[in-house]
Amino acid sequence: MQRLAIFDLDNTLVDRQGPLTDWVSAFSSQNALSDLDRADLLQLVHARAHPSAFETIRAQYGLTPSAEALWRDYCVYMARSVTCPADVLEGLSTLRRTGWKVVVATNGTTEIQTAKVTMSGIVDHVDAVCASEAVGVRKPEVVMFEGAAAACGADLALGGWVIGDGVDTDIRGGRAAGLRTIWISGSRTWPGGDAEPDHATTDVCQAIDLLLTVS
Repeated sequence: MQRLAIFDLDNTLVDRQGPLTDWVSAFSSQNALSDLDRADLLQLVHARAHPSAFETIRAQYGLTPSAEALWRDYCVYMARSVTCPADVLEGLSTLRRTGWKVVVATNGTTEIQTAKVTMSGIVDHVDAVCASEAVGVRKPEVVMFEGAAAACGADLALGGWVIGDGVDTDIRGGRAAGLRTIWISGSRTWPGGDAEPDHATTDVCQAIDLLLTVS
């Protein structure tokens, strides 16, 4: 099996939920939204933050700025707020130094995901970043994993690993693509069913340590 490690981004390499919740709180206060509106907004952007979502947000709350301006502000806020721990960055670099191809495969628009990997420093510690908007499909589609492998000069047919927190997007998707998987559980219990992960770790540093022990 080739040494290919395909990492998820949000809630795997970086914490998305904390900055997202903080953005919703700040946005809601700025626009005098009710608690119910705040909960609805969090649900909307948590499901999929995309320029089209900000058309909905603008119309739903009767906001003056354009949807494009709201999206730009959101991108700036998230890129500034998302961080990657130093030990994770070092772990990614260690994988590369020991012969691994390391790529980030993330659902989301190229603009926001590129901004996050750049501002967090991840882009300097991986071989490639592959966002679903650029590929034209989202995880768990096999084409997404093919695109990620190709982006770092690897061949999906030769195998590899997917590391991520998503049960469907990362683990079931990775297994459907013929890859081995490490589930970042965050202390959750595997929900059951088919396509269980090959391994489960609490966080991504443990997953990197595990990869460094496999041949």
